[in-house]
Amino acid sequence: MVDMSSYAAFLVAALALCITPGPDMMFIVAMGGRGGPRTGVLAAFGVACAMFAHTAAAALGLSALFLALPTLYHVLRWAGAAYLLYLAVKAFRDRAVPVEEDAPAGPGRRRAFWQGAVTNLLNPKVILFNVAFLPQFVTPELGHVREQFLILGLTITVMGFAVDGSIGLLSGKLSTLLRRSRRVARGLNIFSGTVFTGLAVRLAASPK
Repeated sequence: MVDMSSYAAFLVAALALCITPGPDMMFIVAMGGRGGPRTGVLAAFGVACAMFAHTAAAALGLSALFLALPTLYHVLRWAGAAYLLYLAVKAFRDRAVPVEEDAPAGPGRRRAFWQGAVTNLLNPKVILFNVAFLPQFVTPELGHVREQFLILGLTITVMGFAVDGSIGLLSGKLSTLLRRSRRVARGLNIFSGTVFTGLAVRLAASPK
């Protein structure tokens, strides 16, 4: 269903993209820093699920509608920036020491998944990525173009989760070692809020 030489080239390119630090990776580091290893991994899983949702949308042709309506780009861009600022405010206002990692999973970890997913879904750059990047490795002559899109999208989603999940786990482990006092916990929250604010400004200021 896919050309193996093109697929091999795709694997190399996808790996290079996945290991390159970007907004999603910074978001996951911040989430792991605030909530611990499981929170970081769940945030990475939310990002991965949203990434595959974008791929499915591209395969169904929804990205063509996005390109035909430039206003939609700006609506998503500002919505994403507003959501990141909301997360920043929550982080800055959080005075609590993060829960210990052996505590039972709570709403905070479930929120980490949804926050990761929503942040990625509201990033129009990801939609443009699917439109610009994935078609380079699709071979129309083989047919099943939609299925090729989905295979490529699933591949980069799994690869991205392996990388981002590891980053979230490591950042969470480090935060668990550091958060021995309210002062350190407060510092981690300030770091997270600063990251979220920077990502919001970056998204709002970026041109199409």
